[in-house]
Amino acid sequence: MSQNPRDIAIIGSGLVGSLLAIYLRRRGHQVTVFDRRPDIRTVEFSGRSINLAMSTRGWKALAGVDLEEEVKKIAIPLYRRAMHSADGELTYQDYGKQGEAIWSISRGILNRKMIDFAEEAGAEFRFNEKVWDVELPEAKIYTGESEKSHWQEYQFDHVFGCDGAFSRVRHRMQRRSRFNYSQEFIDLGYKELTIPAAEDGSHVLDKHSFHIWPRGQFMLIAMPNIDGSFTCTLFMPFEGPVSFEKITTKQEAMDFFKKYFPQVQKEIENLTQNFFENPTSAMVTMKCFPWTYWDKVALVGDSAHAVVPFFGQGMNAGFEDIDVLDALLNRYPDNWERVFKEYEKSRKPNADAIAELSFRNFKEMSTKTADPLFLLQKKIERKFANAHPERWVPAYSRVTFSNNSYSEALEEGDRQEGIMKQIMTLPDIEEKWDSDEVEQKILSLLEQQDS
Repeated sequence: MSQNPRDIAIIGSGLVGSLLAIYLRRRGHQVTVFDRRPDIRTVEFSGRSINLAMSTRGWKALAGVDLEEEVKKIAIPLYRRAMHSADGELTYQDYGKQGEAIWSISRGILNRKMIDFAEEAGAEFRFNEKVWDVELPEAKIYTGESEKSHWQEYQFDHVFGCDGAFSRVRHRMQRRSRFNYSQEFIDLGYKELTIPAAEDGSHVLDKHSFHIWPRGQFMLIAMPNIDGSFTCTLFMPFEGPVSFEKITTKQEAMDFFKKYFPQVQKEIENLTQNFFENPTSAMVTMKCFPWTYWDKVALVGDSAHAVVPFFGQGMNAGFEDIDVLDALLNRYPDNWERVFKEYEKSRKPNADAIAELSFRNFKEMSTKTADPLFLLQKKIERKFANAHPERWVPAYSRVTFSNNSYSEALEEGDRQEGIMKQIMTLPDIEEKWDSDEVEQKILSLLEQQDS
């Protein structure tokens, strides 16, 4: 409970905005959440989603408001990757140690739940009310039906922008001097598809795996839902020889799926229908600084640091923002200016690091997971990590199964990759990969770096 309850506005009723509302209500603050969209609980899903991969950071933030076990009821643990090669071979790769998993959750289902939880905590939601402007020094917001309509003015003590990669709050901050901003779209788009449940309601693929069909410049992924279906995402260039622009008819779509994804032959009719029903969406990396304005306004989640989705950390990073803010509010009660400055100083390097890691992981997922040498390298790393857990924690595990900083994971991952490049050039590595010689060589290279 805060010593000095405040009147706070949150712009955006997505996952981050809803969780932040719960945290602030727990502290006794008055919280109003504005969203330009209708209440997601009253509309059908849009076909623009990628299933969420909840990992350690996200669970920690949910546990902070006693929601971890509730959310696990709508999630499925995924213990491994299942790689479907072009020639039909299926191989598995564990994510971490025994029992470690990422959790597949439908974004829409979780968002609905989080709004319910926030309302139960006492937050007020104002849907279909678009914020057009923010008066930063005074924490005033202005809403209206259109940019030229009469605006309603609201006065708050603090405003949090949780309104995504194309944030209206950040747009207002960008108009101030010395605000740095960049955005970079990648050449790939994505389209949501669905593999329905079997007739008996079961999953037609292994439900505890993250399924990947890596095809170089494009790929298909599938994550399970609790109703037996899989939410699939097709990542593919917008233009080019194999691209979204080249598929314009139902027959072209069916031929595409038959050629590149024969393992889903039974689902091709449904995938083809989805292909034309659902929009093709873009992916962007967005960076900015500062994230705050005095003690009045702060950006949280994608509005401060949108990343491409290939490490499954977008939501987790946003939830971790909230965890950090909460810890700072404990450390500096009612000193909002210091909280905001410490928050952006702490989180900015880590946001930049996960942006880089997310882009690299796309390269790994789309091309390297079909490469026998890459798979061998991962086997060597896993064997060494099991034998020497104090000396080697893979970068993926540092990001996904720990609360260590993203910047540390990036730095350590680069160091480990340098070592493995040398290991993979050893003569006859395919035959002696699990030998004492290779293990000793890795230890030697680690000691050389430490000295």
